[in-house]
Amino acid sequence: MERTILHLDLDTFFVSVERLIDSRLKGRPILVGGISDRGVVAACSYETRAFGVHSGMPMKMAKQLCPEAVVIKGNAGVYTKHSELVTDIVKESVPLFEKSSIDEFYADLSGMDKFFGSYKFSSELRKKVIKETGLPISFGLSANKIVSKVATGEAKPNNQLKIDVGFEKPFLAPLSIRKIPMIGEKTFLTLRNLGIKQVRTLQEMPKEMLYTVLGKNGLTIWQRSCGVDNTPVIPFSERKSISTERTFDRDTIDVQKLKGLLTAMTENLAYQLRRGDKLTACITVKLRYSDFQTVSKQLKIPYTSADHILITKVLDLFKQLYNRRLLVRLIGVRFSHLVQGSYQIHLFEDTEEMINLYQAMDKIRLRYGDKSVIRAASLGSRTIGRMQNPFNGQPPIILAHRKQ
Repeated sequence: MERTILHLDLDTFFVSVERLIDSRLKGRPILVGGISDRGVVAACSYETRAFGVHSGMPMKMAKQLCPEAVVIKGNAGVYTKHSELVTDIVKESVPLFEKSSIDEFYADLSGMDKFFGSYKFSSELRKKVIKETGLPISFGLSANKIVSKVATGEAKPNNQLKIDVGFEKPFLAPLSIRKIPMIGEKTFLTLRNLGIKQVRTLQEMPKEMLYTVLGKNGLTIWQRSCGVDNTPVIPFSERKSISTERTFDRDTIDVQKLKGLLTAMTENLAYQLRRGDKLTACITVKLRYSDFQTVSKQLKIPYTSADHILITKVLDLFKQLYNRRLLVRLIGVRFSHLVQGSYQIHLFEDTEEMINLYQAMDKIRLRYGDKSVIRAASLGSRTIGRMQNPFNGQPPIILAHRKQ
Protein backbone atom coordinates (compact mmCIF):
# COMPACT_ATOMS: atom_id res chain seq x y z
CA MET A 1 0.00 0.00 0.00
CA GLU A 2 1.30 3.43 -0.95
CA ARG A 3 1.90 5.75 1.96
CA THR A 4 0.19 9.12 2.33
CA ILE A 5 1.91 11.48 4.74
CA LEU A 6 0.52 14.85 5.82
CA HIS A 7 2.75 17.62 7.16
CA LEU A 8 1.12 20.52 9.02
CA ASP A 9 2.98 23.71 9.96
CA LEU A 10 1.59 26.71 11.83
CA ASP A 11 2.71 29.79 9.88
CA THR A 12 5.08 32.14 11.76
CA PHE A 13 3.61 30.60 14.91
CA PHE A 14 4.89 32.98 17.60
CA VAL A 15 4.00 36.01 15.46
CA SER A 16 0.54 34.61 14.72
CA VAL A 17 -0.15 34.08 18.42
CA GLU A 18 0.91 37.65 19.21
CA ARG A 19 -1.42 38.96 16.49
CA LEU A 20 -4.22 36.80 17.86
CA ILE A 21 -3.72 38.46 21.25
CA ASP A 22 -3.35 41.98 19.81
CA SER A 23 -5.10 42.56 16.46
CA ARG A 24 -3.29 45.92 16.07
CA LEU A 25 -0.16 43.94 15.13
CA LYS A 26 -1.71 42.55 11.93
CA GLY A 27 0.19 43.65 8.85
CA ARG A 28 3.01 45.20 10.87
CA PRO A 29 6.62 43.91 10.87
CA ILE A 30 7.21 41.95 14.07
CA LEU A 31 10.28 40.50 15.78
CA VAL A 32 9.79 38.03 18.64
CA GLY A 33 12.71 37.17 20.90
CA GLY A 34 15.23 38.70 23.26
CA ILE A 35 14.50 42.42 23.53
CA SER A 36 18.08 43.50 24.28
CA ASP A 37 20.64 44.12 21.55
CA ARG A 38 22.40 40.93 22.61
CA GLY A 39 19.18 38.93 22.27
CA VAL A 40 18.24 36.63 19.41
CA VAL A 41 15.27 36.62 17.01
CA ALA A 42 13.10 33.60 17.84
CA ALA A 43 10.51 34.38 15.15
CA CYS A 44 9.80 37.12 12.63
CA SER A 45 6.84 38.09 10.45
CA TYR A 46 6.86 37.85 6.67
CA GLU A 47 6.99 41.67 6.52
CA THR A 48 10.47 41.64 8.09
CA ARG A 49 11.86 38.92 5.82
CA ALA A 50 11.85 41.28 2.84
CA PHE A 51 14.61 43.16 4.70
CA GLY A 52 16.73 40.04 5.13
CA VAL A 53 15.64 39.23 8.68
CA HIS A 54 15.43 35.59 9.74
CA SER A 55 15.07 33.59 12.95
CA GLY A 56 18.28 32.98 14.88
CA MET A 57 19.66 36.37 13.85
CA PRO A 58 21.03 38.72 16.52
CA MET A 59 18.27 41.14 17.54
CA LYS A 60 20.58 44.13 17.10
CA MET A 61 21.18 43.24 13.45
CA ALA A 62 17.47 42.56 12.83
CA LYS A 63 16.53 45.99 14.20
CA GLN A 64 19.13 47.63 11.99
CA LEU A 65 17.77 45.86 8.90
CA CYS A 66 14.15 46.62 9.80
CA PRO A 67 14.02 49.61 12.20
CA GLU A 68 10.22 49.88 11.87
CA ALA A 69 9.68 46.41 13.37
CA VAL A 70 7.76 45.94 16.62
CA VAL A 71 9.95 43.98 19.05
CA ILE A 72 8.13 41.63 21.42
CA LYS A 73 9.60 39.52 24.20
CA GLY A 74 8.21 36.02 23.69
CA ASN A 75 6.14 34.08 26.20
CA ALA A 76 6.78 30.34 25.91
CA GLY A 77 3.87 29.49 28.21
CA VAL A 78 1.34 31.31 26.00
CA TYR A 79 2.73 29.68 22.86
CA THR A 80 2.59 26.25 24.46
CA LYS A 81 -1.10 26.67 25.33
CA HIS A 82 -1.96 27.56 21.73
CA SER A 83 0.14 24.65 20.48
CA GLU A 84 -1.78 22.30 22.76
CA LEU A 85 -5.08 23.52 21.28
CA VAL A 86 -3.88 22.50 17.82
CA THR A 87 -2.49 19.23 19.17
CA ASP A 88 -5.88 18.33 20.64
CA ILE A 89 -7.60 18.97 17.30
CA VAL A 90 -5.09 16.81 15.41
CA LYS A 91 -5.31 14.09 18.08
CA GLU A 92 -9.10 13.93 17.75
CA SER A 93 -8.95 13.80 13.95
CA VAL A 94 -6.21 11.34 12.97
CA PRO A 95 -5.34 7.84 14.23
CA LEU A 96 -1.55 8.28 14.01
CA PHE A 97 0.35 11.54 14.26
CA GLU A 98 3.75 12.87 15.29
CA LYS A 99 4.41 16.25 16.90
CA SER A 100 7.88 17.12 15.65
CA SER A 101 8.00 20.57 17.28
CA ILE A 102 5.79 23.15 18.98
CA ASP A 103 4.28 24.15 15.61
CA GLU A 104 4.77 21.13 13.31
CA PHE A 105 2.88 17.85 12.92
CA TYR A 106 3.02 14.76 10.72
CA ALA A 107 0.08 12.41 10.20
CA ASP A 108 -0.04 9.04 8.43
CA LEU A 109 -3.16 8.97 6.25
CA SER A 110 -2.25 5.84 4.32
CA GLY A 111 -5.30 3.98 2.99
CA MET A 112 -7.66 6.90 3.47
CA ASP A 113 -8.03 7.54 -0.28
CA LYS A 114 -10.12 4.37 -0.59
CA PHE A 115 -12.76 5.67 1.79
CA PHE A 116 -12.74 9.44 2.03
CA GLY A 117 -9.86 11.07 0.20
CA SER A 118 -6.70 12.16 1.98
CA TYR A 119 -6.53 15.58 0.32
CA LYS A 120 -10.16 16.35 1.15
CA PHE A 121 -9.62 15.19 4.73
CA SER A 122 -6.45 17.30 5.09
CA SER A 123 -8.24 20.37 3.74
CA GLU A 124 -11.07 19.96 6.23
CA LEU A 125 -8.60 19.43 9.08
CA ARG A 126 -6.77 22.63 8.13
CA LYS A 127 -10.04 24.59 8.02
CA LYS A 128 -10.97 23.21 11.43
CA VAL A 129 -7.68 24.36 12.98
CA ILE A 130 -8.07 27.84 11.50
CA LYS A 131 -11.69 28.12 12.65
CA GLU A 132 -11.19 26.86 16.20
CA THR A 133 -7.84 28.49 16.99
CA GLY A 134 -7.69 31.52 14.70
CA LEU A 135 -4.15 30.56 13.69
CA PRO A 136 -3.00 30.30 10.05
CA ILE A 137 -1.69 26.87 9.06
CA SER A 138 -0.31 25.30 5.89
CA PHE A 139 0.08 21.68 4.83
CA GLY A 140 1.89 19.50 2.33
CA LEU A 141 0.69 16.05 1.28
CA SER A 142 2.75 13.37 -0.46
CA ALA A 143 4.04 9.80 -0.16
CA ASN A 144 6.69 10.62 2.48
CA LYS A 145 7.69 13.04 5.24
CA ILE A 146 10.48 14.86 3.39
CA VAL A 147 8.48 15.76 0.29
CA SER A 148 5.47 16.74 2.40
CA LYS A 149 7.62 19.05 4.53
CA VAL A 150 9.12 20.73 1.46
CA ALA A 151 5.63 21.01 -0.07
CA THR A 152 4.40 22.79 3.06
CA GLY A 153 7.20 25.31 2.72
CA GLU A 154 6.21 25.96 -0.89
CA ALA A 155 2.53 26.27 0.04
CA LYS A 156 3.12 29.00 2.65
CA PRO A 157 1.76 31.37 3.70
CA ASN A 158 -1.54 29.86 4.85
CA ASN A 159 -2.11 27.47 1.94
CA GLN A 160 -1.90 23.81 0.97
CA LEU A 161 -0.20 21.64 -1.66
CA LYS A 162 -0.38 18.00 -2.73
CA ILE A 163 2.39 16.19 -4.61
CA ASP A 164 1.05 13.12 -6.42
CA VAL A 165 2.98 9.84 -6.43
CA GLY A 166 5.57 9.81 -9.20
CA PHE A 167 5.92 13.59 -9.31
CA GLU A 168 8.30 13.94 -6.36
CA LYS A 169 11.47 14.44 -8.44
CA PRO A 170 9.94 16.98 -10.88
CA PHE A 171 8.53 18.92 -7.93
CA LEU A 172 11.88 19.10 -6.12
CA ALA A 173 14.10 19.60 -9.19
CA PRO A 174 13.83 23.41 -9.67
CA LEU A 175 14.07 24.24 -5.96
CA SER A 176 17.13 25.57 -4.15
CA ILE A 177 19.22 22.95 -2.38
CA ARG A 178 18.49 24.84 0.85
CA LYS A 179 14.93 23.51 0.64
CA ILE A 180 16.11 19.97 1.37
CA PRO A 181 15.96 19.19 5.11
CA MET A 182 19.41 18.23 6.45
CA ILE A 183 21.26 20.77 4.31
CA GLY A 184 22.47 23.34 6.82
CA GLU A 185 24.74 26.31 6.38
CA LYS A 186 27.99 24.33 6.26
CA THR A 187 26.69 21.69 3.82
CA PHE A 188 25.10 24.42 1.70
CA LEU A 189 28.43 26.24 1.37
CA THR A 190 30.21 22.98 0.51
CA LEU A 191 27.72 22.22 -2.27
CA ARG A 192 27.72 25.80 -3.55
CA ASN A 193 31.51 25.65 -3.85
CA LEU A 194 30.96 22.68 -6.14
CA GLY A 195 28.61 24.80 -8.26
CA ILE A 196 25.45 23.08 -7.03
CA LYS A 197 22.51 25.45 -6.61
CA GLN A 198 19.36 23.53 -7.56
CA VAL A 199 18.07 20.15 -6.41
CA ARG A 200 18.05 19.07 -10.06
CA THR A 201 21.84 19.01 -10.05
CA LEU A 202 21.89 16.74 -6.99
CA GLN A 203 19.44 14.39 -8.69
CA GLU A 204 21.68 14.12 -11.75
CA MET A 205 24.89 13.52 -9.77
CA PRO A 206 26.18 10.00 -9.06
CA LYS A 207 25.43 9.28 -5.42
CA GLU A 208 28.99 7.99 -5.02
CA MET A 209 30.25 11.53 -5.65
CA LEU A 210 28.14 12.93 -2.83
CA TYR A 211 29.36 10.13 -0.58
CA THR A 212 32.95 11.12 -1.35
CA VAL A 213 32.25 14.76 -0.47
CA LEU A 214 29.84 14.42 2.47
CA GLY A 215 30.16 10.83 3.67
CA LYS A 216 27.03 8.95 4.78
CA ASN A 217 25.09 12.21 4.95
CA GLY A 218 25.74 12.62 1.23
CA LEU A 219 23.83 9.42 0.46
CA THR A 220 20.89 10.58 2.58
CA ILE A 221 20.88 14.00 0.89
CA TRP A 222 20.95 12.33 -2.53
CA GLN A 223 17.97 10.14 -1.63
CA ARG A 224 16.01 13.10 -0.29
CA SER A 225 16.76 15.17 -3.38
CA CYS A 226 15.20 12.35 -5.41
CA GLY A 227 12.11 12.37 -3.20
CA VAL A 228 12.93 9.08 -1.48
CA ASP A 229 12.28 8.83 2.27
CA ASN A 230 11.07 5.84 4.27
CA THR A 231 11.10 7.53 7.69
CA PRO A 232 8.00 6.46 9.65
CA VAL A 233 5.60 8.74 11.47
CA ILE A 234 6.50 8.31 15.15
CA PRO A 235 3.38 8.06 17.35
CA PHE A 236 3.02 11.08 19.62
CA SER A 237 3.29 10.54 23.36
CA GLU A 238 3.57 13.34 25.88
CA ARG A 239 6.20 12.61 28.47
CA LYS A 240 5.25 14.35 31.69
CA SER A 241 8.51 14.33 33.64
CA ILE A 242 12.16 13.36 33.71
CA SER A 243 14.18 12.66 36.86
CA THR A 244 17.30 11.15 38.36
CA GLU A 245 18.30 10.07 41.88
CA ARG A 246 21.47 9.01 43.66
CA THR A 247 21.63 6.83 46.76
CA PHE A 248 24.99 7.05 48.54
CA ASP A 249 26.98 4.01 49.61
CA ARG A 250 27.69 5.94 52.80
CA ASP A 251 25.46 8.69 54.14
CA THR A 252 27.10 12.09 53.79
CA ILE A 253 26.96 15.58 55.25
CA ASP A 254 29.46 17.02 52.75
CA VAL A 255 27.52 20.02 51.40
CA GLN A 256 30.02 20.70 48.61
CA LYS A 257 29.73 17.12 47.45
CA LEU A 258 25.93 17.36 47.46
CA LYS A 259 25.97 20.63 45.48
CA GLY A 260 28.45 19.21 42.99
CA LEU A 261 26.29 16.16 42.44
CA LEU A 262 23.16 18.27 42.06
CA THR A 263 24.95 20.38 39.45
CA ALA A 264 26.03 17.28 37.51
CA MET A 265 22.54 15.74 37.69
CA THR A 266 20.83 18.94 36.58
CA GLU A 267 23.28 19.47 33.74
CA ASN A 268 22.63 15.96 32.43
CA LEU A 269 18.84 16.25 32.74
CA ALA A 270 18.90 19.60 30.93
CA TYR A 271 20.80 18.01 28.06
CA GLN A 272 18.21 15.21 27.91
CA LEU A 273 15.52 17.87 27.65
CA ARG A 274 17.25 19.65 24.77
CA ARG A 275 17.99 16.42 22.96
CA GLY A 276 14.29 15.55 23.09
CA ASP A 277 13.17 19.10 22.17
CA LYS A 278 11.54 19.54 25.55
CA LEU A 279 11.14 22.42 28.01
CA THR A 280 10.33 22.21 31.71
CA ALA A 281 8.30 24.57 33.88
CA CYS A 282 8.61 22.82 37.24
CA ILE A 283 11.64 21.73 39.29
CA THR A 284 11.64 19.39 42.28
CA VAL A 285 14.57 18.59 44.57
CA LYS A 286 14.30 15.59 46.91
CA LEU A 287 16.38 14.64 49.97
CA ARG A 288 16.28 11.50 52.10
CA TYR A 289 18.07 11.69 55.41
CA SER A 290 19.83 8.87 57.24
CA ASP A 291 16.73 8.37 59.41
CA PHE A 292 14.77 7.72 56.14
CA GLN A 293 12.73 10.89 56.42
CA THR A 294 12.15 12.13 52.88
CA VAL A 295 11.53 15.79 52.07
CA SER A 296 11.12 17.64 48.78
CA LYS A 297 10.61 21.16 47.53
CA GLN A 298 9.07 22.28 44.22
CA LEU A 299 9.33 25.46 42.18
CA LYS A 300 7.49 26.60 39.05
CA ILE A 301 9.57 28.55 36.54
CA PRO A 302 9.21 29.95 33.01
CA TYR A 303 9.68 27.22 30.38
CA THR A 304 13.36 26.50 29.75
CA SER A 305 15.96 23.78 29.12
CA ALA A 306 19.05 25.87 29.84
CA ASP A 307 21.64 24.60 32.33
CA HIS A 308 22.61 27.99 33.70
CA ILE A 309 18.99 28.72 34.64
CA LEU A 310 18.09 25.27 35.97
CA ILE A 311 21.26 24.74 38.02
CA THR A 312 20.77 28.03 39.85
CA LYS A 313 17.15 27.14 40.69
CA VAL A 314 18.04 23.62 41.84
CA LEU A 315 20.79 24.87 44.15
CA ASP A 316 18.43 27.51 45.56
CA LEU A 317 15.87 24.78 46.34
CA PHE A 318 18.56 22.67 48.00
CA LYS A 319 19.63 25.60 50.15
CA GLN A 320 16.03 26.05 51.34
CA LEU A 321 15.51 22.32 51.81
CA TYR A 322 18.65 21.19 53.61
CA ASN A 323 18.20 22.65 57.07
CA ARG A 324 18.46 19.69 59.45
CA ARG A 325 22.24 19.24 59.09
CA LEU A 326 21.78 15.48 59.21
CA LEU A 327 23.51 12.83 57.12
CA VAL A 328 21.95 12.51 53.66
CA ARG A 329 21.16 9.07 52.22
CA LEU A 330 19.62 10.02 48.85
CA ILE A 331 19.36 13.09 46.64
CA GLY A 332 17.27 13.60 43.50
CA VAL A 333 16.16 16.11 40.87
CA ARG A 334 12.97 16.03 38.83
CA PHE A 335 11.75 18.21 35.93
CA SER A 336 8.01 18.12 35.24
CA HIS A 337 5.31 19.96 33.28
CA LEU A 338 7.28 19.14 30.15
CA VAL A 339 6.20 20.59 26.84
CA GLN A 340 7.47 20.30 23.29
CA GLY A 341 9.97 23.02 22.44
CA SER A 342 11.97 23.17 19.24
CA TYR A 343 14.59 25.60 20.55
CA GLN A 344 17.74 24.46 22.31
CA ILE A 345 17.40 27.09 25.03
CA HIS A 346 15.22 29.99 26.07
CA LEU A 347 15.61 32.23 23.02
CA PHE A 348 13.52 34.99 24.55
CA GLU A 349 16.15 35.81 27.17
CA ASP A 350 19.48 34.27 26.19
CA THR A 351 22.15 35.85 24.03
CA GLU A 352 23.59 34.67 20.73
CA GLU A 353 26.84 33.73 22.50
CA MET A 354 24.97 31.56 25.01
CA ILE A 355 22.99 29.83 22.26
CA ASN A 356 26.16 29.06 20.29
CA LEU A 357 27.80 27.71 23.45
CA TYR A 358 24.92 25.32 24.17
CA GLN A 359 24.78 24.12 20.58
CA ALA A 360 28.52 23.43 20.60
CA MET A 361 28.38 21.57 23.92
CA ASP A 362 25.39 19.46 22.84
CA LYS A 363 27.10 18.59 19.56
CA ILE A 364 30.09 17.24 21.51
CA ARG A 365 27.81 15.32 23.88
CA LEU A 366 25.83 13.82 21.00
CA ARG A 367 29.03 12.55 19.40
CA TYR A 368 31.09 11.52 22.43
CA GLY A 369 28.55 10.92 25.17
CA ASP A 370 26.59 12.73 27.88
CA LYS A 371 29.59 13.15 30.20
CA SER A 372 32.07 14.43 27.60
CA VAL A 373 31.43 18.08 28.60
CA ILE A 374 30.89 18.93 32.27
CA ARG A 375 30.92 22.00 34.49
CA ALA A 376 33.83 22.46 36.84
CA ALA A 377 31.34 22.85 39.70
CA SER A 378 30.23 19.23 39.27
CA LEU A 379 33.73 18.00 40.12
CA GLY A 380 32.71 18.34 43.74
CA SER A 381 30.42 15.35 43.28
CA ARG A 382 33.51 13.09 43.03
CA THR A 383 31.74 11.09 40.33
CA ILE A 384 34.07 11.95 37.46
CA GLY A 385 36.32 8.99 38.08
CA ARG A 386 33.40 6.59 37.65
CA MET A 387 32.16 8.18 34.42
CA GLN A 388 32.55 6.18 31.23
CA ASN A 389 35.28 7.98 29.28
CA PRO A 390 34.51 8.48 25.57
CA PHE A 391 37.94 9.92 24.76
CA ASN A 392 40.00 6.70 25.01
CA GLY A 393 41.45 7.48 28.40
CA GLN A 394 41.56 11.26 27.97
CA PRO A 395 39.68 13.37 30.53
CA PRO A 396 36.38 15.04 29.62
CA ILE A 397 36.20 18.71 28.70
CA ILE A 398 35.69 20.82 31.83
CA LEU A 399 33.57 23.93 31.41
CA ALA A 400 34.33 26.60 33.99
CA HIS A 401 31.23 28.63 34.75
CA ARG A 402 31.73 32.39 34.93
CA LYS A 403 28.95 34.37 36.58
CA GLN A 404 27.49 37.11 34.40
